[in-house]
Amino acid sequence: MDATSFSRKGRRLILCGLAMAGVLLAESKTANYNIPLWDAGKVPLATGNGPLDAPFLTVFAPPEGKRNGGAVVVAPGGSNIMLMYGAEGVDIAEQYNDWGVTAFILTYRLSPRYNDAARILDGKRAIQAVRAHAAELHLDPTKVGYIGFSAGSNMGRSVVAASGPGDPAAADPVDRLSSRPDYLALVYGPGRATPGEDLKNFPPTFLMAAEFDTGPSIGNAQLFIELVRAKVPAEIHAYQEGHHGFGSGFASGTFADWMPRLEHFLKQGGFIPGGRP
Repeated sequence: MDATSFSRKGRRLILCGLAMAGVLLAESKTANYNIPLWDAGKVPLATGNGPLDAPFLTVFAPPEGKRNGGAVVVAPGGSNIMLMYGAEGVDIAEQYNDWGVTAFILTYRLSPRYNDAARILDGKRAIQAVRAHAAELHLDPTKVGYIGFSAGSNMGRSVVAASGPGDPAAADPVDRLSSRPDYLALVYGPGRATPGEDLKNFPPTFLMAAEFDTGPSIGNAQLFIELVRAKVPAEIHAYQEGHHGFGSGFASGTFADWMPRLEHFLKQGGFIPGGRP
């Protein structure tokens, strides 16, 4: 498939995502709505002003009585040319809602129109935007996680490596907030190290892939070793069978237990209630 086909397919999926978010908002004014990452005309590295040039978050909130203050940015995969909103977006957000966590599905900028530099800015800004809305959404700004799938997980490692505490002198109040997630979950692949990456500054990290998905599973194992050496809390799961792109795994006999494993990781880290005393 050539770049034009990729672009068209990505465009269709993004526009479908926009339509989906609009339908959800029409159905519930409290549970699902979009938050633009930047005001119109202020998106850094933007090459236009259309819907594909404006990254945003779609909010999925648990019922009022179930919320525990946790938040997570969900970055679907799709090879940076499309976004898998279903099994790597909505399914994940709804499971987090069951755990009492407010989920924010990230629509980030895609290739070939944009490169990794723009996507890393989108990922960092997503974490900051969640913290900027913490008070109104009753979130704990110290419990903001990031979970990515495939291209979204590759981006996650780069986002953490490029993250910082925020600039207290910034004119934009969102830029004053930390862009570092409080935990990281990388599903399928760990991405690559970037220049200047310091694993000692990484948050607790959950790694998961299928062994037959050779490149990602080997990469996860290597990153796990390096995180342990850096004394960063880390957990790894490598299924002996399977493939790339299994998403939530709810209907799979092989992968159905990976999200409960993630839940246990979050409890152990104190990111959701129910961990060890």
